[in-house]
Amino acid sequence: MLITPNTLALARAGISVREFSSALDVFNDGANVLQIPINGDLIDLVVSGKNAQKLTMETLGNIPIIARSGNIMSLDQLANIEIVSAARQIRRIGGRQAISIRVRPNENIALEDAISIIDNEIINQLRGAASEKNISIFVRGAASELARTWSAMQSNVITAILVIFLLLVILLKSFSMPFIILLVVPVASTGGIAALALLNQFIKQPLDMLTMLGFVILTGIVVNNAILLVEQTILQVKEEGMQIYDAIVEATRNRIRPIFMSTLTSLFGLVPLVIFPGAGSELYRGIGVVVFGGLALSTFATLLIVPPLLSVFSKSIQKKLIDIFSRTLVIITE
Repeated sequence: MLITPNTLALARAGISVREFSSALDVFNDGANVLQIPINGDLIDLVVSGKNAQKLTMETLGNIPIIARSGNIMSLDQLANIEIVSAARQIRRIGGRQAISIRVRPNENIALEDAISIIDNEIINQLRGAASEKNISIFVRGAASELARTWSAMQSNVITAILVIFLLLVILLKSFSMPFIILLVVPVASTGGIAALALLNQFIKQPLDMLTMLGFVILTGIVVNNAILLVEQTILQVKEEGMQIYDAIVEATRNRIRPIFMSTLTSLFGLVPLVIFPGAGSELYRGIGVVVFGGLALSTFATLLIVPPLLSVFSKSIQKKLIDIFSRTLVIITE
């Protein structure tokens, strides 16, 4: 449907083309007039035309347009309305004719959910018939940017784990102990996913970019407790001359209280991000719940996984520590 303003009729009525188009937009899409505070929330007051989505060719021409003089004129008095069956111009991409359809999702729907709905209910149903006629369907704009961002985020998670592993290898001078420490990362990710699924039983929270960022943050946080246990075990062997098994028991006994104290303070600090409502809370709630769930589960996993694994590899670890300390002693005496 093509609406062409009649510039002569608009000039006689004292209406500019911009005012005319704004009036049509308000009638069709609506306009935010003001925000009304209700129970601590700001509610938008939107003015739009009655049954704007059910307009026919006949009723469209009766849309009222108010002139500056106060006179009410109908749309068909100020513009020409016609139905066109062909595009006004032909676009080509790579030498092939192309048609672009722009979709703007509702503000209450997350971009990821909107893209999923379009893929499942529209694009997937059209691909079969389109391929038979040599027609290609592509998604561009924010959807393609989102796909690239997802790919970059996954690469960031892998990079973060690799960097942590290399740092631990350098600091601990061992390849086995960093593997033991990093075993808490998948457990923490499981806790983050479980917490996000539990939250979705009460509040809708999609797995968006900010929520995915929570997993990257979680990767660097959850290894701290495991590092404390391993470091304390090494100190017990190095300074006290303990056997590796006794050092593991003593390190767990000494570090269990600091681990729980630091974890509890972090969890209580994350509670407002998870449960407190308010404007914009949906932006950071995903990060909060992922870090909360992952940190809580990984704390118990650290105490249940790291000491037994250190005990299983106790002989090789103690031999490695003895070799490291003996080499260090030689370097110092020389």
